[in-house]
Amino acid sequence: MANLKEIRNRISSVSSTMQITSAMKMVSAAKLKKAQDAITAMRPYADKLTELLQNLSATLDSSNGSKFAEQREVKTVLIVAITSNRGLCGAFNSNIIKQVTHLARAYADQKVSVLAIGKKGNDALEKENQVISNQSNVFEDLTFENVAKIADTLMAQFESGAVDKIELVYNKFKNAATQIILTEPFLPIVPNTEIVNLNQDYIFEPSKSEIVETLIPKSLKTQLFKAVRDSFASEHGARMTAMHKATDNATELRDQLKLTYNKARQAAITNEILEIVGGAEALNN
Repeated sequence: MANLKEIRNRISSVSSTMQITSAMKMVSAAKLKKAQDAITAMRPYADKLTELLQNLSATLDSSNGSKFAEQREVKTVLIVAITSNRGLCGAFNSNIIKQVTHLARAYADQKVSVLAIGKKGNDALEKENQVISNQSNVFEDLTFENVAKIADTLMAQFESGAVDKIELVYNKFKNAATQIILTEPFLPIVPNTEIVNLNQDYIFEPSKSEIVETLIPKSLKTQLFKAVRDSFASEHGARMTAMHKATDNATELRDQLKLTYNKARQAAITNEILEIVGGAEALNN
């Protein structure tokens, strides 16, 4: 009977776990819908704005180029690692951590530092890499204004010469089951050299350099906000998928335990019947 009691306790434990994972799946599914709509609506605007500025930057003379497009010798690299504040989302965070570690090794000859957006990334990367800042609280109130403050910090770091190159590492949302790991250059801006005659038929007022200088900060803030939004939607997609698989595994384990319990119970009943029959035969003899 002790064995049966142990199996009953395991069945109860697995059932409780299944209820938790099922509830987390439903919560993530509800949040995913809103996050997916936000990034789907924002991505075309952000991509087009970045493309436009790259094309305009390519047509500027080197003397009139933006300070954010200055190409200089890379001695210091800043990696912006965008993860999540919570776990239970499969390989979502570990993939980013592995990518940042691999990228840091690729820049072995340069001084590499990390700016973490997300507690999971900060906790893992601060052990091996130099994490200069942790901006995990941005997920508590994910707005453009809060992300813009981080972008201002990054631009100030590049403009002052403290860092020579900044790259973003994050999960791009494709669908609920698929997230694409992206390593995206943030600063300096890389001009699109394929289009050099973009403004032949256009008159710029004010000057083209002034327009680029005004729009570049907004474009960089939008690019970072898009990356954080992409990561936020990917997090809920990954968690929903992970919790769905966990619920299925818990259901399968519970069914196996119930089958084992029934077999053990039948064996115990059979033994009791045999003992009763044996006792009755002994009394008759």
